[in-house]
Parts: sequence; structure tokens; C-alpha cells
Amino acid sequence: MKMVIAVIQPTKLEAVRQALLRCGVERMTVCDAQGYGQQRGQTPSYRGHEYKIKFLRKIELEIVVNDDFLERTIETISSVARTGPEGSIGDGKIFVVPVDEAIRSDDSARGPGAV
Repeated sequence: MKMVIAVIQPTKLEAVRQALLRCGVERMTVCDAQGYGQQRGQTPSYRGHEYKIKFLRKIELEIVVNDDFLERTIETISSVARTGPEGSIGDGKIFVVPVDEAIRSDDSARGPGAV
């Protein structure tokens, strides 16, 4: 089992959710997140005054999948979360972390069946 942690643009959340449902990934946790990477924040202007935004709003998806779903989950997120055909800075990142154990709270099922 693996945990896929995807940081994406907020505007891409619904499209990514629908695409993951179509490929069989039905469970996920969605969190609001703030941060920056290569963008280093932004410097917008309001009424002629510039101000610095230090953190940009993002969405973090946490998805635990069995190993046979890992590649299709990564491919789906990376293709749907991309802005434009080439993608651009700020589209997000995907991290994959091993999961040693999964336990479902309601019936105490363990392992891949609990996912």
C-alpha cells in the first residue's frame, strides 16, 4: 500500500476528483494548504500599491491505494492537474509514501482490504 500526497491548484480539484472516480479511486482526504515553491509567492497590485503574498493557496489530496492502483492514480492526477498542454510552475507536486498498515475503524479490517 502507498499514500499518494498530491498538492494541486484549487481550481483543478473537481476535475481531478471526477477523473479519479472514473479510474476506480473512490476514497480520498482533501485539505486546504498554503505554501510556495518555485513561484516564491506573488507581488500583485491593489489600487496602485504592491503587496507581497508569501503563501499561495493550494489543495492537498491524501489518497491511500493498493499497489495495483498506484500508477493509474499518479498518471490521472498528473495529467488532469496540469494547466495547459505543457503544464506550468505552480501546478503542484505528487509524493508517494509507503504505508505499513491500514486499519478500518468500524470493523477493524486490516491490510489492503481496509483501503
